[in-house]
Amino acid sequence: MWRLAFLCVISALSVSWARPRLPPLSHEMVNFINKANTTWTAGHNFRDVDYSYVKKLCGTFLKGPKLPVMVQYTEGLKLPKNFDAREQWPNCPTLKEIRDQGSCGSCWAFGAAEAISDRVCIHSDAKVSVEISSQDLLTCCDSCGMGCNGGYPSAAWDFWATEGLVTGGLYNSHIGCRPYTIEPCEHHVNGSRPPCSGEGGDTPNCDMKCEPGYSPSYKQDKHFGKTSYSVPSNQNSIMAELFKNGPVEGAFTVYEDFLLYKSGVYQHMSGSPVGGHAIKILGWGEENGVPYWLAANSWNTDWGDNGYFKILRGEDHCGIESEIVAGIPM
Repeated sequence: MWRLAFLCVISALSVSWARPRLPPLSHEMVNFINKANTTWTAGHNFRDVDYSYVKKLCGTFLKGPKLPVMVQYTEGLKLPKNFDAREQWPNCPTLKEIRDQGSCGSCWAFGAAEAISDRVCIHSDAKVSVEISSQDLLTCCDSCGMGCNGGYPSAAWDFWATEGLVTGGLYNSHIGCRPYTIEPCEHHVNGSRPPCSGEGGDTPNCDMKCEPGYSPSYKQDKHFGKTSYSVPSNQNSIMAELFKNGPVEGAFTVYEDFLLYKSGVYQHMSGSPVGGHAIKILGWGEENGVPYWLAANSWNTDWGDNGYFKILRGEDHCGIESEIVAGIPM
């Protein structure tokens, strides 16, 4: 018996030894991933930032309160091999938008506000095209968590259904009632934005009024969800939800190697967990025979593949299929 236990220990150690401990955001980790010739390519997205800043970006509390599960009836529904919501609903401009959460762990609010914006347009047959305010959700939803220090995606969608959300565009855009007030920062050495650091990023106040010059009033500008729900954690249910109703919010565990994603289908290769992160899932497909989810991140367009990434589909990789939430607009 002790020999079997000894062999098990040696086997476990050999797996851990096979994955060297590499400094996060380092050339060594980039080279290790690219030499492995896996399904994705690594590169530098954060050249001159504090690691504390990157950790702060992952502001989603995983395995939180669950919304009621909505089962989509897929009988007779023919799902295509590849699907991209941007192509399916070309008259909805928010589908093509990449936002920037700045030095704030507001990904939980961004994933929700982005997908809700898309769904408002999709379900109105493009008659209503608005940017739902990440700021309003981040600052006014007390039940969602701790603002810039983290929150629950499920609570964000429930807040939309019960309290409603006003409109609001990107930082300094002056679009909508409450645009985002936390400025983007510079991931690269040279650029026009301020440097990224782990400092700052305090949650702004919940101001229940629109910025000067905007009408209608805050109360009149509210958009409500009719329902909010969880999607079953199997790929066919998620695909059916996307196909019928538009993008969803997903959450997963970010590992250090994900920070270096540039192209291809991401699979965890190296590094420790950084934290929980929420994103918008807007499609699926296959690349070189590898199934993937297509997702939009909220770390600006200079991260990843112009702000987008693909992640392995069908295996609940990093928990990506276990935390899918959505809703239907009024």
